[in-house]
Amino acid sequence: MSLRDFIAKQWIDVIQWTEPEDGILAYRYPMQDMEIQNGGSLTVRESQMAAFINEGKVADIFGPGLYKLTTQTLPILTYLMNWDKKFQSPFKSDVYFFSSRIQTDQRWGTATPITIRDKDFGAVRLRGYGIYSWHISDPKTFYSKISGTRELYRVPDIEGQLRNTIIGRMTNTFAESTVPFLDMAANQTMLGDKIADGLKPMFADLGLTLDSFVVENLSLPEELQKMLDTRVGMNMLGDMNKYTQYQVANSLPIAAANEGGLAGIGAGLGAGFTMAQTMANALQQPGQQPPPGPNPGPVSGGPAPDTKFCMNCGKGIPKPAKFCPECGTAQP
Repeated sequence: MSLRDFIAKQWIDVIQWTEPEDGILAYRYPMQDMEIQNGGSLTVRESQMAAFINEGKVADIFGPGLYKLTTQTLPILTYLMNWDKKFQSPFKSDVYFFSSRIQTDQRWGTATPITIRDKDFGAVRLRGYGIYSWHISDPKTFYSKISGTRELYRVPDIEGQLRNTIIGRMTNTFAESTVPFLDMAANQTMLGDKIADGLKPMFADLGLTLDSFVVENLSLPEELQKMLDTRVGMNMLGDMNKYTQYQVANSLPIAAANEGGLAGIGAGLGAGFTMAQTMANALQQPGQQPPPGPNPGPVSGGPAPDTKFCMNCGKGIPKPAKFCPECGTAQP
C-alpha cells in the first residue's frame, strides 16, 4: 500500500445502528473499503444484537452495551485471524446488527380449509385465524440459516415461511387430537397453547423465539355451519311436541287475519274447518284423543253438493240463491 493510499484510507472508530423503520430484522453495517480501528467502540442498544463475521463465519456476538474493540473483547475473531495479544493494527470484518424486538401483531390464517376428522360431524373442513409474536434470539442461527449476507433482511421476507409452518403444525395438532370441534371452539386459549408448544422448537431451529400464539376464531364452511346452527337450535328447543303446539298456536291469529287463510279465499269454509281441525289435533296433549267433529257431509272437508257458502259471512245457502238470507249480500 502506497503512502497516499494509506493516508486516504478511512478508519471506523464507532460502530452503531439505529433502526430507521419497523420491520428490519438484520442490517449489514456499511464497510466499503474502511477498516475497523483497533480500540474503537461498538454500541449495541437495547433490543439489538451485533455479530462480527469473518470470511463468512460468525465470530463474536454482542448483546446490549458499549464495547471497546480489542483482542480481549473479540476472542473468537482474534483466534480466526491468528492475532497475537499485542495486535494494534486496524482490521476488516463484516458487522451485522440484528433487531431482537418482539414482532407483534403478526397475522396467520388458513388460506384453504383444513380437513380434519371430527367425532361429532365426521370429516369436516375447518378454517381459523389469529395473531402471534416472535423475536430473534439466536443471531448466529438466524444469520446462518435465514438472513445470510444480505444487506437488509425484513419481516415480510420470512412471513410466508412462518405462516406455512403454523398451518402445517395446526393440521398435525388437529390430526393428533380427539377433541370435537365444538370443544375446540370453546377452548381456543388452550388450543392456542397446544399449537404453540409444537411450534416453539420449529421457531428455535430458525434462531427465533415464539412469544405468543392466539387462536382468534375457528369456523366451519357455511353449509356445515347452517347444519350446526339447526342442531343447536333443536337442542335448545327440547320437547318438539310442545314446540309444534306453540308454533301452531302462534299461527292461528295470522291465518285468521290472512285473506287467504281459514275462511277467506273462496275455497269455502269446509277447507277452513279441516285446517282448524288439523291444528286442533296438533294442540292435543300426547295420548289425548281429539273430540269428535261434525259430519262434514258427503265429501269430507267440503260442502254438500247442493249448497254453497256466502262470500261475506260464510253462511251455508242453497246454490240457486241470489242473496244471502243471513246478511243479505248478493251472491254470484
